[in-house]
Amino acid sequence: FSFDFYRILSYALDPSVDTNLSSSSYIGAVEEAEKNKGLTVFESGAKKTEKRKKVKGGDAADLDGFLGPWAKYQDEKDGAKPSEDEKKELDEILAKRLKRGRNEEDAPAEEKTILHVKDMYDYQGRSYLHIPQDVGVNLRSSEMPDKCYLPKKQLHVWTGHTKGVSAIRLFPGSGHLLLSCSMDCKIKLWEVYNERRCLRTFIGHSKAVRDVCFNNVGTKFLSAAYDRYIKLWDSETGQCISRFTNRKVPYCVKFNPDEDKQNLFVAGMSDKKIVQWDVRSGEVVQEYDRHLGAVNTITFVDENRRFVSTSDDKSLRVWEWDIPVDFKYIAEPSMHSMPAVTLSPNGKWLACQSMDNQILIFGAQNRFRLNKKKVFKGHMVAGYACQVDFSPDMSYVVSGDADGKLNIWDWKTTKLYHRIKAHDKVCISALWHPHETSKVITCGWDGQIKLWD
Repeated sequence: FSFDFYRILSYALDPSVDTNLSSSSYIGAVEEAEKNKGLTVFESGAKKTEKRKKVKGGDAADLDGFLGPWAKYQDEKDGAKPSEDEKKELDEILAKRLKRGRNEEDAPAEEKTILHVKDMYDYQGRSYLHIPQDVGVNLRSSEMPDKCYLPKKQLHVWTGHTKGVSAIRLFPGSGHLLLSCSMDCKIKLWEVYNERRCLRTFIGHSKAVRDVCFNNVGTKFLSAAYDRYIKLWDSETGQCISRFTNRKVPYCVKFNPDEDKQNLFVAGMSDKKIVQWDVRSGEVVQEYDRHLGAVNTITFVDENRRFVSTSDDKSLRVWEWDIPVDFKYIAEPSMHSMPAVTLSPNGKWLACQSMDNQILIFGAQNRFRLNKKKVFKGHMVAGYACQVDFSPDMSYVVSGDADGKLNIWDWKTTKLYHRIKAHDKVCISALWHPHETSKVITCGWDGQIKLWD
């Protein structure tokens, strides 16, 4: 026992001395021992203190006045009012908080734009939005290439972003321009053909830009950033047309693709809602509030009558446009979160990047069932929302991965055909050019955008 006493009290009876003799000798903290009169652990328990007195409980027959076990202590104070000093301190903290909040909300970042080419218009008065006709491929046709081939080599690198690129979008229809948004808070517009210059930089967010989306004709685009603002820009002049915020972070943003609904867009927010805005009034006109986690993707299907959303709650929900109740909810215990979704060129399939390192395929028409025969594996994406894409003829599926590789699978056999080391860090997006047989554009967290052929 002696050792245990020693450990607790830091003194003990000296075991080498005969205890039968009257004088006790101690080892360790001798002063402590003398102070405690040599009491052991078992003896040194302090005397029980006086019990706090309670207010008498009254008579149990008196229903209103009976206190019973709920009676207060006699010395109990009711008020919890802070003292003068505490009050001063609290006031200061509150004032600081208010000030900080106000600054953030009142001041959306100043918008400006830089034109990087000498002349805004060419000799015929056409801006860079004009589709070029001398690039060896008809960018105006609605026909897809008949047969696509695997890209093999790097053709070009677009550099200009100082931090990771988070998303890239091709100009609708023609794909002759490329829009990129980055963690350096900037958005850039690049040429895909000819000199492949950077045409314009759009500056107007104070934090990393998460997503961008063109309207149908490409004259305007939306940007969503971590500064909680969604901004609408003019692609040609670089002017910021309007700003939208509901004080939550928008994770994805999409225009309604219908020609007659180009004034409406939806955004998936960090607070689990999908919010629908009207550009003309700047008002929120609808809220789809059923997800249980932040909303990561929104994809229009079924001739834009419906859209599919995925979320951190590991579910996939299908909504009728303008009806705030999901009519289909897909969630299996085995499902992982799917932070990137792409609709196939023929509109029949949704390719979903799943966080368990596979791409799952769901039917995009009426049933929305998982196609168990088509699962694309062999890449590492856990933790990253790597954007998937299809070749225009539906023969290949492409995706980046966490190691910066570009992976290309065969659609029919789901075999991984080809891997290219594309970026030093995460390859976050891969786009197959809709008019080209083998041109793929990738972007990564190393800040580069690359063209492969």
